Amino acid sequence: MPRAGLDPEAVIAAAAKLADADGLQTLTLARLADRLGVRAPSLYAHVGGGLADVRRRLGTRGARELAAALQVAAAGRSRRDALRAVAHAYRAYAHAHPGTYAAMQRAPEAHDAEAGLAARELIGVIIAVLDGYGLGDDEAIHAVRVMRAALHGFVSLEQDGGFRMPVALERSYERLIAILDLGFSQWPS
Repeated sequence: MPRAGLDPEAVIAAAAKLADADGLQTLTLARLADRLGVRAPSLYAHVGGGLADVRRRLGTRGARELAAALQVAAAGRSRRDALRAVAHAYRAYAHAHPGTYAAMQRAPEAHDAEAGLAARELIGVIIAVLDGYGLGDDEAIHAVRVMRAALHGFVSLEQDGGFRMPVALERSYERLIAILDLGFSQWPS
């Protein structure tokens, strides 16, 4: 019988805290069960697919949270202002929730409707920002990929200690945003 007060949402919230504190790679069912005060087999009543299910749900949660943060950042802004606000919100989310951010990097499986919807919500916010540059249809998807690769690359290198030169990192990030803005403004048709 499931423990009172414990449900899938509470399990994933605890998983997020563990992953964000210690890294996604350290998240195990044993550690999660210990955090929740239950035995590991008890978690299957809430997340039937085990650790893979926990990670999938954590990624889905992260996509929804990031989509909401980007939506707030972009509200009332357009073009470079929207791009800049979204880029900073993206980076802030990745730093505040590194384990959750890591869990959301895999594209959802085709049969996973919940994760697919969360991913579409996230991509939808970015496409709305790119719409200000006149990018639509397939070109918007290409631009989303370019933007994601640039932002994720920067954030990942930053989180992994890849930037150690004594030059202001903030200025480098601003340059990245400026390059994206210029590229989107002159996007080839």
